[in-house]
Amino acid sequence: MGLSALLPGRHVAKVEYDWAKSFPNSQTDVEQFLVGASVSDLRRRAKVLIIDLSSGYSLVIHLKMTGQLVFRSPAANFGAGHPSDSLVGQLPDKSTRVTFTFEDDSKLFFNDQRKFGWVRLMPTVEVENLDFFKKVGPEPLAADFTGADFIVRLQRRKSSGIKAVLLDQTVVAGIGNIYADESLWAAKIHPETKVQAISNPKLTKLHEELRRIMHLSIEKGGSTDRNYVNHEGKRGSYLTFASVFRREGQPCPRCGTTIVKTRVAGRGTHICPHCQQP
Repeated sequence: MGLSALLPGRHVAKVEYDWAKSFPNSQTDVEQFLVGASVSDLRRRAKVLIIDLSSGYSLVIHLKMTGQLVFRSPAANFGAGHPSDSLVGQLPDKSTRVTFTFEDDSKLFFNDQRKFGWVRLMPTVEVENLDFFKKVGPEPLAADFTGADFIVRLQRRKSSGIKAVLLDQTVVAGIGNIYADESLWAAKIHPETKVQAISNPKLTKLHEELRRIMHLSIEKGGSTDRNYVNHEGKRGSYLTFASVFRREGQPCPRCGTTIVKTRVAGRGTHICPHCQQP
């Protein structure tokens, strides 16, 4: 993660916000546990970023649908999240909800066009007690999350379509639309297939492909290539290696059939009609 190379050790000088729901914290807590504290660590759980502070408190950040985090300093820049021009444009702008200024005058901007995201300040020991974390499933890249574990969790919703289950954060955490489409294509599974109709060997293959693709995405700098900038100032490149996502009308790299875009589980879905037959 780019921010993990940029934020640790930086001291918070001040915080400004323009939308209370984006930053629902008491001024007393902000002054006592945020301002003057240094960043000690960064973690991710599902689609939530946790910034641990030297004060024993943490910033818990949920980007929701249109959130972004953008770091700016004379020496380095980083931006990730919803693909809009705010990632690379002049900040703050009309989408900026929270601005953290550090003692060296570098800044971290939380942008959110639709105002659904939030940044909460809370004791680090209480983070795991948030309702969100109690409900969320295991991380797909965790070393101890085996193919057998994956199958057991999927089969809790055995009568549901496989893509809908993959996107359910209470089943497995952190699988977004891109990773669902890519892994289902790689495992030759149609996204509307019911979980109970997929053999265990096929589900094991899906688990393997999902992990491979997520590792590839991390290696290539993330799945957002549009307006994404990492801590070295380079754009994310994973989607240049994607097999089906955003490739409708192009030939399948495996069989040559034209890739189509449809709608499954309420999301735009990319499939090869030959490789992924219902």
